[in-house]
Formats: sequence, C-alpha cells, structure tokens
Amino acid sequence: MEATKLLQILHQAERLKDTLRHSWTSHGRQESVAEHSWRMALFAYLLKDDFDGIDWNQVILMCLFHDFAESFTGDVPVFQKTQADEAHEEQALQGWLVSLSEPFQTELRALFQQMKEQKTPEARIMKAIDKLEVVDQHNLADLSTWIKLEWTLNLEHGASQTAEFAKLEELRRLMNEQTRNKLAQQEKDD
Repeated sequence: MEATKLLQILHQAERLKDTLRHSWTSHGRQESVAEHSWRMALFAYLLKDDFDGIDWNQVILMCLFHDFAESFTGDVPVFQKTQADEAHEEQALQGWLVSLSEPFQTELRALFQQMKEQKTPEARIMKAIDKLEVVDQHNLADLSTWIKLEWTLNLEHGASQTAEFAKLEELRRLMNEQTRNKLAQQEKDD
C-alpha cells in the first residue's frame, strides 16, 4: 500500500479513539469505539481454543473493523439506532471502501458483506462477542452510568446471538449473574 494512503487510513481509524460510546469504563470514563473494538478482538483471540473449525483471524479482523463506519458517523446506541442511522453508516462505509486500492477494497467489502449477512459462523460469533463485550463493560461500570432501560436490557442483550454457541451462552449466563448481583446490591444500598 502506498505510504500516503496507509497514513490516511490510520488517521481515519484514529478517529475511533475519540468517538465515544454510551458505555463507561470501570474507572468512570466514557469508552471509545476503538477501545470496544480492541477488547472484542482480544475476546475473540481468547476464545480460539473453545471452538473447532473457525477462522479466528477472520473473526478478529471483523472485530477490528465492525464499527469502522463510526469513524465517519459517530456512535448511536443500539436502543436509539434507526434505519436512517444504519443507512448513513452504510453510505459512509461504501464511500470509504471505494477509496481503497486492491486487494484491500475487495477483501474488506467481502468482510463487511459477511458481517451484514450473518451467514457464516465467524460473522455470528463476532456479533455475539460484540453483544457480550457490551454487557460485560456495563457490568464493570458504575451503575450510576446506566439508564433505567439498561437494567433489563443488560440481561437480554445478546441472547439471540449467543444461543447458537454453548461457550458464548455460558459466558452470557455468567454475565447475567453478575448483572443481577450488581442490581441486587444497588437495591440493598437504596
């Protein structure tokens, strides 16, 4: 890849460090999209021994790129995202993909299509990891950063995505237990 183009892509990706999400860290700072994506990639890497026949390089690549459009559009929480928001992200992403040289344009276009269609186990695992990372991050954050909707949403988030995979369902059950404990402690303290 030509050096100028490489730097352009890295500079665009750097915006994800400043693009804040609805989630908060355990130390009371709003989380960035870059941090979420990095933690998802780590999560995927740590799961690789628990599944057979999965292309983990593909899953990790999906984790790193899944929210790249938000470097153009910003982040909209899942419970507020509309079809118009999704169309805006898709338009920004397609505009960016056209600017890439080969083989990157073709490879990344196929990667994004795979994530969108959710037909491969790799894409479905990535989507489940995306949901689980959010649940776990909420569990790590102070309950004062949650909106009331999240008291139930955190228990439901990712249920349909993890159901297919025993290991991911096991993790979701553990995270749900942690959510319930967090909520019970808050009720005790009130």
